[in-house]
Amino acid sequence: MRIYTRSGDKGKTSLIYGQRVAKDDLRVEAYGTCDEANSMIGLALSNIGDINWEDKDRFLDEMYTVQTLLFHVGSILATPNGKDVSWKLKQEHINNLEQQIDNLDRELPELKNFILPSGHAASAAMHVARTIVRRAERKAVSLADDLVDPLAITYLNRLSDYLFVVARYVNVRCGGKEIPLKVKD
Repeated sequence: MRIYTRSGDKGKTSLIYGQRVAKDDLRVEAYGTCDEANSMIGLALSNIGDINWEDKDRFLDEMYTVQTLLFHVGSILATPNGKDVSWKLKQEHINNLEQQIDNLDRELPELKNFILPSGHAASAAMHVARTIVRRAERKAVSLADDLVDPLAITYLNRLSDYLFVVARYVNVRCGGKEIPLKVKD
């Protein structure tokens, strides 16, 4: 596959099924933001390469599944109204995120106040990924009337919650320090 096509040199790109739109089209913004979040998750995961803990392989497998599903969400957002994609988000994908949130949360210290995005580099990168997913969700909400699959918005909403817990989990596993928010007078 060739990487460059020159077809976007004048500010247009193709959605799935070939419809041409401006590169600042809301759909392009939405699926591009999913891509950005996916890249940040990859960066976060690259920061834990040398750190080992029990069940790390299981955790990485779950994260790779999340990245794959996020790629699929991007494809859903890149699909014009009235068209369909070959894969579907299912309620079970959202249920699985909720189950993972609950499982990871049980392993964490109780959250008694807000925390600052900080600690280990992998944790901080997961917090950035979380905020990028929130932006993707806002873009997807703007597309809500034209969305092929409304579960995309639900998945993004739950994914940002999941990434918050993952950021905390990674911080614990990597020896990072969680910094509570202190209210200043």
